[in-house]
Amino acid sequence: MTRRVSIFGATGSIGQSTIDLIGRDPGAYEVVALTGASNIDRLAADARRLNAEVAVTCHADRLADLRAALAGTGIEAAAGEQALIEAADRPADWIMSAIVGAAGLAPGVHALRHGTTLALANKESLVTAGPLLMAEARAHGATILPVDSEHSGVFQALAGERIEDVERIVITASGGAFRDWPLDQLAQATPEQAATHPNWDMGQRITVDSASMFNKALELIETKEFFGIAPDRIEAVVHPESLIHALVGFRDGALMAHLGAPDMRHAIGYALHWPARGDIPVARLDLAQIARLTFRPADEVRWPALRLAREVMRTGGLAGAVFNAAKERALDAFLARRIGFPAMAEVVEEVLTRMSSEAGLASDRLNLDTVRQMDHLARVRADDVIRERQ
Repeated sequence: MTRRVSIFGATGSIGQSTIDLIGRDPGAYEVVALTGASNIDRLAADARRLNAEVAVTCHADRLADLRAALAGTGIEAAAGEQALIEAADRPADWIMSAIVGAAGLAPGVHALRHGTTLALANKESLVTAGPLLMAEARAHGATILPVDSEHSGVFQALAGERIEDVERIVITASGGAFRDWPLDQLAQATPEQAATHPNWDMGQRITVDSASMFNKALELIETKEFFGIAPDRIEAVVHPESLIHALVGFRDGALMAHLGAPDMRHAIGYALHWPARGDIPVARLDLAQIARLTFRPADEVRWPALRLAREVMRTGGLAGAVFNAAKERALDAFLARRIGFPAMAEVVEEVLTRMSSEAGLASDRLNLDTVRQMDHLARVRADDVIRERQ
């Protein structure tokens, strides 16, 4: 029996890895929708290869280009935010949510309202609106499967276990491009240097987020929202080899680890075949050759994003939306060379401080409108802070 699948963020690294797995067994899948951003050629080529029903670009001004690239195929072309929502409303058994940033939230919520299985790689959805996302899944009998390698590892380690028996969850971090740099040199770090990851092959923005540990900060918040674990039971540790993705500690002292090569097709393939396991074309670990696994503390002086994430978890409400929006604007400014590398965390902290007195920040009235409003306001505040620093 074929499964109807959609891939949101199809042209990014997660989307391309998903397409790789689906393309290896095309008879098992019927592709409903593929969405992307500005890489129209890639989006159209994948839509043709997989015979998708519709291809959508988030850029409304690129609709003519997409239509031209799909001419004669019978594949629908659409563009813009509303087109993404309409694509999410199309019936599908399994949807990959891999749009980068807060833009991935609304399509994910709409997909859940149809009771689908949502493979969630868009970490910002849980960070900005975790309670809303989980409530939508419960209300509509939908399933959310984590696709971050860390949370997929936790999810697998918890199979057959009771969440009340969990004493702690440990997620690992490579440390990114600057894990061994002297602290006094970080101010001179360039976007090109930050975008070079020692272990993973990812897009520019997420690779820079790895270097600043904002990526890991988001994952700490995700862990709390997805698994319902208290913040003081969530730990981060630097593991340079990136072979252990997560560990779960239980009340009896047992510690279960999930290991695998640094290849996102592990987590994607697990979500794609769940609750079964499929044959995934990833490297198998040779433990004797690896010989050693190393760990070091996740220093919150070197990586202040981790400290800020704990403040966000304590505040709750819409603080996650503020944190994520400020982080995105600070990242934009760093990539544009308007601020230095350490200034990204400083901007986010200043925005959180200024908005701590904003009415409704700690409110539990989460819906798409309130999240969008707080996201917009935080971006405006972040832009103000960035201008003041120049």
